[in-house]
Parts: sequence; structure tokens; C-alpha cells
Amino acid sequence: MSSPSSRIPALPFGLSLRKCLLNLLGSAILAFGLCNIHAFAGVTEGGILGATLLLQHWLGVSPAWSSLVMNALSYLIGWRILGRDFILYSAVAGGGFSLAYAVCELFPPLWPSLAAHPGMAAFAGAAFVGVGIGICVRAGGAPGGDDALAMAASHLTGWNIKWPYLVSDMLVLLLSLSYIPLERMGWSLLTVLLSGQIIGLFQKSPSYE
Repeated sequence: MSSPSSRIPALPFGLSLRKCLLNLLGSAILAFGLCNIHAFAGVTEGGILGATLLLQHWLGVSPAWSSLVMNALSYLIGWRILGRDFILYSAVAGGGFSLAYAVCELFPPLWPSLAAHPGMAAFAGAAFVGVGIGICVRAGGAPGGDDALAMAASHLTGWNIKWPYLVSDMLVLLLSLSYIPLERMGWSLLTVLLSGQIIGLFQKSPSYE
């Protein structure tokens, strides 16, 4: 008689079911936070998201196209450095994020009053972003292109992943000062710093094997 474990169907390409589920969980947490906090509180993130908005403001390039190009290049770099499994788990995380965000949009925002409290929004947003991305990164995936670049840089340099995040985010936020008020940018900087620290803690946690 076959054991219960032998009746569990194997995933394609040798992927781990546990890691796939964790990537879906992390991307859902990230989508929930972005949809219910960032989208209404005026607190943004750095990285590719900020870069697309910068290009739109100064060059008139739609984020629909600029994000597609930048994310594709980032995943290509990640694949060359981190391997095939990274791309497959990132596809799970990215698809999970899109699906979860679409579901969140079906419902009214839970905390619209956060728009009047940017400090609270900065802390809450950092928690959702840090935990969501941290779970995906620890499970071998990346829900966004800037996450892929941070993972690749961390792999090459041996640095904690929070430092590549900080460098790329700071660069984009500094450039964004050309059109975003300094006060609002200060709260965004706080979100970036806190979320990067949280992601760094997940990188140090035990493996999800």
C-alpha cells in the first residue's frame, strides 16, 4: 500500500510546494499593504516603482512600459546569478501579487483615514512591505524586479539584503525630490528604511527547506 506522501502530486520542474505557498503568502501580504495603505496614504517606496513614476513625470513614459522593461531586465540579471529556480519562484510570487492585488481592489480600503496620518501609514506600510517581501525572498522568489536585483547583489557581495535595498531606494528617492515635496518624501524614506530592516531580518532567519 502506498504511503500518504506518495499520493501527493509532485510540482513541475521540481519546485517545492512549501516554497510556492510561502511565495503566495508573502505576495498576498505585500499586495494587501500596498492596496490598503500606500495607494491611499501618499507614502511610496523606492526602487522600480519610484523610478517608473520619475520617468513618467519628466519624460512622459508610461509606467506600464517602463516597469515592464525594468522588471524584465532585473529578472534576467537575477536568473543569470541565482538560477532557474529563482525565476520560477519569482513567477509564482509575481503572479500571486497581481491576483491578490486584484482581489483587494474589489473591496473598499480598510483604513482610508491613514491619508491624514502619514507617520502611522509609514510604519504600517513598512511592516506589510517588509514582511511580505521578506517571506518571498526567504522562499527563493522575488515579487518585483528591484527585489530580484537586491537578491542578486546580496548573493554577489555577501552583504545583508537590506543594504542593496537601501542603496537603490535612496538613489530613486533622492531623484524623486525633483518633483515630490520634501515633507512627504521624509515619510517615504522612513518606510524604505524600516521595510529594508525587516527584509534583512528574514534573510537571517532559518531556511524554509
